[in-house]
Amino acid sequence: MALHLRSSSSSKSTLLNILRHNLGFGSRSHVTRHIRQILPHDPPLRGSQNPISRLCNTMAEPETLSSFVQHEYANNHQVMDFPGGKVAFTPEIQFISESDKERVPCYRVLDDNGQLITNSQFVQVSEEVAVKIYSDMVTLQIMDNIFYEAQRQGRLSFYATAIGEEAINIASAAALTPQDVIFPQYREPGVLLWRGFTLQEFANQCFGNKSDYGKGRQMPVHYGSNKLNYFTVSATIATQLPNAVGAAYSLKMDKKDACAVTYFGDGGTSEGDFHAALNFAAVMEAPVLFICRNNGWAISTPTSDQFRSDGVVVKGRAYGIRSIRVDGNDALAMYSAVHTAREMAIREQRPILIEVNMMC
Repeated sequence: MALHLRSSSSSKSTLLNILRHNLGFGSRSHVTRHIRQILPHDPPLRGSQNPISRLCNTMAEPETLSSFVQHEYANNHQVMDFPGGKVAFTPEIQFISESDKERVPCYRVLDDNGQLITNSQFVQVSEEVAVKIYSDMVTLQIMDNIFYEAQRQGRLSFYATAIGEEAINIASAAALTPQDVIFPQYREPGVLLWRGFTLQEFANQCFGNKSDYGKGRQMPVHYGSNKLNYFTVSATIATQLPNAVGAAYSLKMDKKDACAVTYFGDGGTSEGDFHAALNFAAVMEAPVLFICRNNGWAISTPTSDQFRSDGVVVKGRAYGIRSIRVDGNDALAMYSAVHTAREMAIREQRPILIEVNMMC
């Protein structure tokens, strides 16, 4: 490996002076001869790839080093040609801030009184779809109340409600197609309801009777339907996320006009499967939607005990995933965000992270 000296005479002079000063040579010609003797054969390395030049720079006097580096940075605009893109150099010690000065805004279409916000961007919904969204949201809440009371009376061994999350369930389901594959947690029965799962089928599963598709082998509310492209719920937190990425990659390989969709809570982001799934999806460019329900609590653990970041939405950017934060109490915003994300995921073959904030 031979030392490459830039064509600029001032740069050569400065570098040779640095070497002479630090290595104890009597003159600059001695420096040049010594370098040629110990590094005679290898081809020259140029610019930022020259480790000898960089090593010699670090041995220079502080004032000489500072002026030299600033001169080179200002005049040569060197960059590191690193995997993923070019990285600029800087002579300053700069640490990335732990958070932006402003938090990521939350997308909404309707105000607190249910009125359309002026200049809102949203996807138009037909009257038929709007009425069905409202009807299924009401049905879901009534079903939850009845089954929850049955569990408290000892008629069911277990039940988890989706109260306060009706818009997330129903509006997101309305924005998808039947071909999209669902990997749920245990608070997405509304997605099944939208797709045609009957109240009797819900009851069969919760009571584990002979008509239950799982034949009573699963816990209550661990629904599944092969016909409706709804994978059976797994009780283990966040294990559905890597599965969804694998399914999405399969859809991509088969060139299907569909995506995979997985739901999880803020507590799921504390599991390793969350991070593995996001990185897996980003690297493989899988058409998958990650929909995170963030109500600030993982059962009894607040988000302040889980992470210090600005919620979940910023975690997507760390893995190179496009992300958005949405008001989970706004059905129209939820529908618009998921509808847009689905089109983007399939058209561009990329994963999308949607953080849904709500107050239950």
